[in-house]
Formats: sequence, structure tokens, C-alpha cells
Amino acid sequence: MFDYSLLHWTTFFTAALLLNLSPGPDFAFILAQTAAGGRRSGFAAMFGIWTGAFGHVLMAAAGLSALLAASAVAFSVVKWAGAAYLVWLGISALRSRGSVLLKGKARPEQGWLPIYRQGVIVSLLNPKVGMFFLAFLPQFVVPGAGPVGAQLFLHGFLVVLIAACIEPPLVLIGERLTGHLRQNQRLSMWMDRGLGVIFIGLGLRLALQQR
Repeated sequence: MFDYSLLHWTTFFTAALLLNLSPGPDFAFILAQTAAGGRRSGFAAMFGIWTGAFGHVLMAAAGLSALLAASAVAFSVVKWAGAAYLVWLGISALRSRGSVLLKGKARPEQGWLPIYRQGVIVSLLNPKVGMFFLAFLPQFVVPGAGPVGAQLFLHGFLVVLIAACIEPPLVLIGERLTGHLRQNQRLSMWMDRGLGVIFIGLGLRLALQQR
């Protein structure tokens, strides 16, 4: 089982690496949270995105993601729910006075767990992620190498694992670049507003996506 050639693994890891390096909504969400709240917020967002992506891997392996590709109604429901959630996050950030970003004064509800949940929801409510896994992973299914579902799960898990090697350094770099800014209330207020604009932009981008 899982008997693949060297060419197979070379092609897969090259494609997965390039895909993880290309900027997208996940990158934007993680870096925005890092800029707004520092390393802890960035890692919370990152783990949330990974969890949501892993959920899409499970759905692709189970064949559930095919529903998004086949049903215009299902795609639209998930898309608009995700867009509305991102816009709501953006409006909440725009209304902030920046106090939640001051060092040592973050409110309890702005801890790592809410940000982690936001990352999970942002990833899960992006139908394009599910459709990506459904389109990308089957290309690496090899007849006779094992059950199709198991092969899809293995390759999907490896895609997330590669992201785990790429994204943490970005969080650390982003934290170092913006950490001192969060100690200034005026700057932190504008960072909140910038975060709000990013979230609303991501929401509008998702709303404009087509199947």
C-alpha cells in the first residue's frame, strides 16, 4: 500500500510547495492577525486555518467535497456564509478603538481561542478550498497503490504538513516587524482598521468567486 515512484513524490511535493507559497486568503488572514495581535494571534490563526484545511481533506477523502462542485446551491450557500462572516469580522475590527491590541491589555474574548475558531471557520466556509482539494488530490491517485480514500487523505495531509513548514517563519517575521507598533494606541487603532479592510476585502473576494 502507498507504493509510489520517486517521480510521483517529486512531482507532488514540488506542486504542493508551490501551491503553499502562492499568496491567498489564508496567508492574508494569518499575516493580518499577526500584525494585529502578534505571534500568539498569528499562530492561533495559523492553527485554525490548518484545522479547517484538514477538514476539507477529510471531506475530499469521503467524497463530500464533490457536492460543492456538483451543486450550485450548496456552493452558493457556503460561499455567502463565508463572505458574510469575513465582512462581519471586518466591521468589528473597523469599530475597534485599538485598545485590544495594546501589549498586555488584550481582552479575554480576544485571546487565542476566538482567533483559532475564526481561522477554522474562514477555511471551512471557503468552498474553493474544498474544490481545490477535490481537483488537486485525485491527480496523485495511483491505481493499485491503496484505497482511493486513503490515498486522497495521505496526500491532503501532506499538503497541510508542508504548510506547517512554510507558515510559522512568516508569523515570526510578521511579529517582529509589528510588535513595537502595538504599544502605541493610535497606531494600534489604525492597525485594527487595516485589519478590518483586509477582512472585508477577503469577504468581497469570496463573494465574487464563481464555481
